[in-house]
Amino acid sequence: MKILIGHDTYPPDVNGAARFTERLAIGMLGRGHEVHVIAPSTTGRAFTEEQDGIIVHRMPSHRYPLVDQFQICMPWEVAGRINRILDEVKPDVVHIQGHFLITRLLSKRARDRGIPLVATNHFMPENLVELVKIPQRVRDAVSRLAWRDAAKVLGRAQIVTAPTPRAVELLASSAGLPGGIAISCGIDAPQYARAASRAAAREIPNVLFVGRLDQEKRVDELIRAFAKLPSDVPARLEIVGDGSQREDWKALVEKVGIADRTVFHGFISEADLLDAYGRCDVFVMPGVAELQSLVTLESMAAGKPVIAANAMALPHLVHPEENGYLFEPGDVDELAGHLETLLRDPALRAEMGQRSKAIAGRHALGATLDRFESLYGGVIEGGVIPIRRAAA
Repeated sequence: MKILIGHDTYPPDVNGAARFTERLAIGMLGRGHEVHVIAPSTTGRAFTEEQDGIIVHRMPSHRYPLVDQFQICMPWEVAGRINRILDEVKPDVVHIQGHFLITRLLSKRARDRGIPLVATNHFMPENLVELVKIPQRVRDAVSRLAWRDAAKVLGRAQIVTAPTPRAVELLASSAGLPGGIAISCGIDAPQYARAASRAAAREIPNVLFVGRLDQEKRVDELIRAFAKLPSDVPARLEIVGDGSQREDWKALVEKVGIADRTVFHGFISEADLLDAYGRCDVFVMPGVAELQSLVTLESMAAGKPVIAANAMALPHLVHPEENGYLFEPGDVDELAGHLETLLRDPALRAEMGQRSKAIAGRHALGATLDRFESLYGGVIEGGVIPIRRAAA
């Protein structure tokens, strides 16, 4: 098959949707398909590059001033280029990973040309209102409009997928798009297990967070909980990632008195990220807008117990008393209590970590690629009936 994937974020961007898009492209290439990607330029100017066999068409872009390393594309600058790519590539199937600028135009052009279209949703309004700094008083209204807009674009596809059953429920209840299919983003689990096996033994356990340092990730709750640990519970906090709240949260670390036990790593390489998973003892995800949370899944594949917010799709991964604990968002004392329990008990950490590894094993990347490969074949052959949608 000749597959064209479009997204408004792609590596070197660091986020779960970008990383999934790259893994999907690499996986499909490895199965013998021709893969093209349309994504924003990393430099601002348009260019085409080959990345290990994948042809990446970079669209003219501009830096979004409120978010580092986030590029946006203007419709009048990319519309003609998308048309030319479709003319030259002649894809058998188009797969959009969202509904913003590139994917909005690409999905419309694909539909107009009768090219089979698959869509995957990685979006939640909580991500948008923080990104564009929407005032609190109008966020509910903006969220409803955002879901309506998402439905308009995603609904052009013959098939719409999302990473978890909870994410599929949201498409039906909030976007009016029933009939979605839950397909895990998938991970290459063995590399995380190998990273854990290479890690050296430590006297002081590590607590790890990985992700964007933006408000919906609620890393401030982790910082406050960590500061509440009793003095006889030694631990070290590692925070990997960057974002709009980094300086505020570094100031908070100073304020609560844990600066000497906390490291902000910023963005790091894939190899360094594997090492971070390997040496951590407890992984914490306090975010409340996770449609799956690849980083949580990756830490589980490394055999780590997880403490996560009882929100969105995280309960699909974290099973209380089995591979970790859930806490109610905002309940810093509950989070601190779970941290203390795990940090005091190495045997419990090991037991829960093994269960995490077993759960992560159900999200093998190969199975994800199987599902999408099958869906592509189905829409190309015309054997998949477009979903019925409540929102046009």
